[in-house]
Amino acid sequence: MAHRIRPAEQTDAPFLADMLVEAFDWTAAHARSRVELLADPTVNRYLRGWRRPGDGGVVAVDDHGVPLGACWYRVLPKRDAGYGWVGPGVPELTLGVRPIHRAQGLGRSLLAAACAQAAAAGHQRISLSVERANFAWRLYVSEGFVVTESGTDSDTMVKTLR
Repeated sequence: MAHRIRPAEQTDAPFLADMLVEAFDWTAAHARSRVELLADPTVNRYLRGWRRPGDGGVVAVDDHGVPLGACWYRVLPKRDAGYGWVGPGVPELTLGVRPIHRAQGLGRSLLAAACAQAAAAGHQRISLSVERANFAWRLYVSEGFVVTESGTDSDTMVKTLR
């Protein structure tokens, strides 16, 4: 699939919200509606006030500029720690791809670009949380993420960037 990857901008917030829903509802079971998910502070912390200092990420677009997926990171404070929080100053990553474009290498391209961007911004490590049943778990391992903490059905993973 032809695509290009560009830096995520403040105006991408609505699309990032779509990808946040995809990331949380990766099974498409729709246990909670989009509105419910985005209203949940444990979910919207990954996007609330998007493009504040320290935020970074990338968006994949097709030849017509239509967004296909996104990967972004935020440095969250301990008082608002995310599921993959591992320590102060370590950004937490979110990856979402439209279902029709999954399993075609797009997520891998986005992940690599976001990690490169985080490294260029001076970050030493980057973290995430992923359910073990999620097919993205294998992607993260293949891209150098290692499990640092295991919960009932999910893992916190970290990648060293330098």
